Amino acid sequence: MKSHYFASCPRGLETILLGELNSLGVQEASVVDGGIKYESSTEIMYRANLSSRIATRILYRIANGAYETEDDVYNGALKVQWTSLFDLSNSLKVSTTGVKCPLKSLDFMTLRIKDAICDQFRSQVDARPNVDIRDPDIRIHLYLNATHFDLYIDTSGQPLYQRGFRKSSVEAPIRENLAAGILALSGWESGEPLLDPMCGSGTFLIEAAMIAFNQAPGLKRSFGFENWKDFDSALLEKIKSEYQTQIKPLGFSKIYGSDEDLRAIRVTKTNLEQAGLKMAVELSCQNFNDIKVPSKVGVLITNPPYGERIGEDEDLAKAYPLWASTMKKKLSGWRTYFLTSDLRMPKLMRLSPSKKTPLYNGALDCRLFEIKMVAGSNRI
Repeated sequence: MKSHYFASCPRGLETILLGELNSLGVQEASVVDGGIKYESSTEIMYRANLSSRIATRILYRIANGAYETEDDVYNGALKVQWTSLFDLSNSLKVSTTGVKCPLKSLDFMTLRIKDAICDQFRSQVDARPNVDIRDPDIRIHLYLNATHFDLYIDTSGQPLYQRGFRKSSVEAPIRENLAAGILALSGWESGEPLLDPMCGSGTFLIEAAMIAFNQAPGLKRSFGFENWKDFDSALLEKIKSEYQTQIKPLGFSKIYGSDEDLRAIRVTKTNLEQAGLKMAVELSCQNFNDIKVPSKVGVLITNPPYGERIGEDEDLAKAYPLWASTMKKKLSGWRTYFLTSDLRMPKLMRLSPSKKTPLYNGALDCRLFEIKMVAGSNRI
């Protein structure tokens, strides 16, 4: 039996997420801004949570319909058999998102959905579940557009970019699913040399290493659906065991990371150890302009500092030409990718990007600049 789902992801990565879902057997799917609407079985939902590198959350639709007033949405929520979905002992959180929603208060709608759930529990078991806004067992999401509502229960729990092993980070780390998406956009393949010369807490390196070893990103974490009444623990263990057997033998994978900040290198090393991927990556502490290029060809991917985050605009304006000079001298034959919200970057580098892909790093409107380092052909 198929159910309706919505898989959310960073904007700009929808097509890559669709490819992941199609590879799991999803056929009825449509791309929308910020994710994919699709139909699938419970088994595919489990597999998507365990294996998707791109999704942020997998949401299961439990109600939808037209509305004009708050009471219409409340009554729609009241028809859901909440007591058959989860137990009284499970804590609860409701959140609401609206686009062109005519209602006065989204916060009030959040309270109304919570009331509908608690009213049903009171009428059936004479008690109500507790609310926990920080770490709930059950997450409910209400989505409102101008005329219709969709009510979802979150299958994932914590967002899927939380892989379950990163303990440390430096300032402004990139989210794991965005990093995985950029690796896919670059066309990098396992076995091809990969360098991140400003690696921060090592997110690109860890995601690349998991891809190189064919390690499913969700193997070391738990999921929201494990708190549901119909949770099939045997099915989950079967899928986990299957993915575990598909992991390739560990070894050095031609993945290189460096940073001028020794603290960042220590954090990256800790995170690689936590993920069990330390042997895949070679680390060094050095400035971008001092990098030692490991091969004649390869892929450089990095999320450099930019004005909103760490560096100052004037400092960056001085740094960019130096980076460009280093790239021309040392990286001829390489494909390079820079994720930045500083749109001046290629012009100040005097290098011409072959692609400019719009992406969002959290709320920051960014571009992924692809610059192919072919000697003598990059100036603008």
